[in-house]
Amino acid sequence: MSTTIFPPESIYNLIPREELKTEKPARYMSKFRSQVKHEKRLNKAVNKTMGPAKVDVPSPEKYLLKHSKEPKLPEKKPFSYFDDETLKKPNIPAKAKFPLMGIHTKKDFVKTNAFENIMAVPKKPQPIYADTKSGDKQLLENSGLVPNYIKKKDFGKTPEYLQQRAEEVRRAQEEYDKYIKEHMKQGAMKQLSEDERNNILQGLKKNWGELHHRYQGLSVVTDTTPKKYRKEHLELEMKQLERDINLIERYKTIYVSNN
Repeated sequence: MSTTIFPPESIYNLIPREELKTEKPARYMSKFRSQVKHEKRLNKAVNKTMGPAKVDVPSPEKYLLKHSKEPKLPEKKPFSYFDDETLKKPNIPAKAKFPLMGIHTKKDFVKTNAFENIMAVPKKPQPIYADTKSGDKQLLENSGLVPNYIKKKDFGKTPEYLQQRAEEVRRAQEEYDKYIKEHMKQGAMKQLSEDERNNILQGLKKNWGELHHRYQGLSVVTDTTPKKYRKEHLELEMKQLERDINLIERYKTIYVSNN
């Protein structure tokens, strides 16, 4: 059985139709075509010869010598260690020079040494710690167990960047207070008293309590559109009241526009 599907027969298919011929767009021709062809023609035979056309011929007097291209070493210098002069033994004294003789002193070296040792302050041992079971010892100062940070010059002082930030906050607060005072002088703003602030706060809390009571009385199942709308509307009003209460409780000083 053939699986070819033919279109349904129609009488309109017998009407002769005009063949539509698609015209191809003109081929793209670069406007630099003639210039490129001209440059190619000019540079075609540039490297036909072996090497450049004009070369300076070397002089016969400057012929290549043997070992002339080998690297030249620096001049040889006598070698000596840098500490030869410091470790060098002094010269033997001349035969005519005699050491100083006949010099005596009354200093009692035994008593002087004993007195110095008695009066000397004993050295404090360096604190160490053992870090292995076999008793290997290390200096305690490099272990990280000693609070060396308290010996810093700026220990216990407020960092400079915090001081700068506090100064910026103080300046901003001063500018804001100045701005508020100017507007209060012009009568555009007034400051809420403590009683007015408490009254507003109590009123907002009372309104929130009433809305919360109404919210608790809603149906548990919100299967209809009016129930869902009423619940969302109450939630939005309660959230707005909570934001207002938080704002008034956070700031003690509140300014209100007279307009």
